Amino acid sequence: MTGAAAASGPPPPPPPPPVLPPDLLASAGANVADKADADRAALFAEINAGEEITKRLKKVTPDMQTHKNPALRAQHESVPVATQRTATASPSLVVKQEDKPPKTWLENGKQWNVEYHKNDKNVTVEIGDMKQTVYVFKCENSIIQVKGKVNSITLDSCKKTSIVFDSLLSQIEVINCQSVQIQTLGAMPTLSIQKTDGCQVYLSKDAINAEIITSKSSEMNILVPSGEEGDFVSSFCPSL
Repeated sequence: MTGAAAASGPPPPPPPPPVLPPDLLASAGANVADKADADRAALFAEINAGEEITKRLKKVTPDMQTHKNPALRAQHESVPVATQRTATASPSLVVKQEDKPPKTWLENGKQWNVEYHKNDKNVTVEIGDMKQTVYVFKCENSIIQVKGKVNSITLDSCKKTSIVFDSLLSQIEVINCQSVQIQTLGAMPTLSIQKTDGCQVYLSKDAINAEIITSKSSEMNILVPSGEEGDFVSSFCPSL
C-alpha cells in the first residue's frame, strides 16, 4: 500500500470516555437511597401521628371565611372579570306628536267632521238637513252642541268630552272613548257604546224607551228624567 492510499483511509475512532471510580458510584447510590428512606420514614411518621397531625394545622377563624366576612367577600367580588362586548340597543327616540289644529267642517254636504278640539266649551254644529251626520274625532275636554234634527252621531276616541243634541233620527254611537257625557233633548231611538270606559247618558222624556247596546265597556250610567225638569234618576248600566 502506498503512502497516498493510506492517507485516504478513514480516521481512527475517538478514545473511550473515562470510567468513574467505583467508590464515587457507590457513594452516589447510597445518597439517593438514604434520601428515599428518610422521605418514607417521614411519611409514615405523619400517618402514625393520627389526630396529632391536625394540631399543626392552621385554624380558620370567622374573619377568614368569605360568607362571614363581608369585606373579604367584597374583595373577591371586586376581582375584575373579562367582560364580553354586548350589543346594547340604543335608546329609542321619543317623538312627540304635534297637536293637530281643531277643525269643524262639512264634507260633501253630508257629514259634519268635528276634530281635535281641546279645552273648547263652545263647539257648535248647525244642521241644515236632517240627512246629515256628525262625526266627532279625538276631542278632549270640550263641549259640543248639535242644533237641529240630525240623522246620526258618532263619538270616536274622545276624552272628557260632552255632546248635547236636539233630536236624533237613528242612533248615536260611542266608541273608544273615556269619560264622556251624552245628552239628548229630544228623540234618540238607539244608543251604542263600544270599547268605552266611562259614559254618562242623560235621556229626555222622548228617549226613555231608547234601545241601549253596550259592548266591552265599563262605568256606564243612564240618567232618566224624574219629577220636575232638571231632575234625574241614575241607573247603573252593567258592563258587558
